[in-house]
Amino acid sequence: MQLALELSERALLHATPNPRVGCVIVRDGQILGEGFTQRPGGNHAEIEALHDARHRGHDVYGATVYISLEPCSHFGRTPPCATALIEARVGRVVAAVEDPNPQVSGRGMEMLRGAGIDVRCGLLRQEAIEANVGFFSRMNRGRPWVRIKIAASLDGRTALQNGMSKWITSEAARTDGHVWRARSCAIMTGIGTARIDNPLLSVHRIETVRQPLKVLVDSRLSIEEDARLFDGNPVLVACARCDEARAARLQRKNVQVFACGADDKRIDLSALLLELGRRGINELQVEAGATLNGSLLREALADELLLYLAPVLIGPGRSMLDLPILEDLAQAQSLRLHEVTRIGPDLRIRARLQ
Repeated sequence: MQLALELSERALLHATPNPRVGCVIVRDGQILGEGFTQRPGGNHAEIEALHDARHRGHDVYGATVYISLEPCSHFGRTPPCATALIEARVGRVVAAVEDPNPQVSGRGMEMLRGAGIDVRCGLLRQEAIEANVGFFSRMNRGRPWVRIKIAASLDGRTALQNGMSKWITSEAARTDGHVWRARSCAIMTGIGTARIDNPLLSVHRIETVRQPLKVLVDSRLSIEEDARLFDGNPVLVACARCDEARAARLQRKNVQVFACGADDKRIDLSALLLELGRRGINELQVEAGATLNGSLLREALADELLLYLAPVLIGPGRSMLDLPILEDLAQAQSLRLHEVTRIGPDLRIRARLQ
């Protein structure tokens, strides 16, 4: 199962909106075949493993199949994987976790058991959920896993008071940030960052087979029409108040405008996240300023902080988060350190919201 999970990592950058799944077929301690999820419309992990076994000249009759997610039971872009395993006459299937997709949700295992196959579930369950944390979020909550990425000095500043921020963190940290961009389904920023930094907001430091959707939070739809953001892959602009003429001009630039105002001035961020969920976005990486970061935290819509800390002290400057003043430490937002890693001279901290 550990090998199946390692195989699933090879689908990290291309599987979306599908889950990343790995599969290993074994008999008498010998690996007969292995596979992982291909790009949408391509083979699922089980089919790849069955093909691999046949290519190696192995008959999988009576073999054990280890898979990091329950085999699907429905027709989507491809036929059900449970049916393929039944037709291959495997003897046992060990799944790490049940598929949270309502179209599956235990039915794949029921199909297998109905065909006389021994089915087990739960081996390395938590690791399997972690491998598809965004997919589980979208299936269970209807919205993506929200990761706020911040690069800052050791005293928590993202830029000098004059706005200069290039570069606080190292080359290694910036490249690592693009790895996290590449695994995300969408990258979101706010109008303030778009105006000040004029970011391209694409993956360009590493090779990738696809570019994430760009999402701009712009309540007044005031973004400049020649912004670099509009170069390349599609952009979704969320606004509170929609100027139809401006929206029409933006749509000619491969831009979609989504009106989701809580009122005339503020965007309903919860509604925006649900819309992203409907569009198949599993993981959303937020690369914004203190205002949008703070809003997501205050509204309990953020799941994780991806924080790069450089060993420098800046003093007065721009803060990471715009949060309300507290009167008691008991009101402080609790986080759980999920991972702390050295990236070049910097620290990468992943902290989960409690």
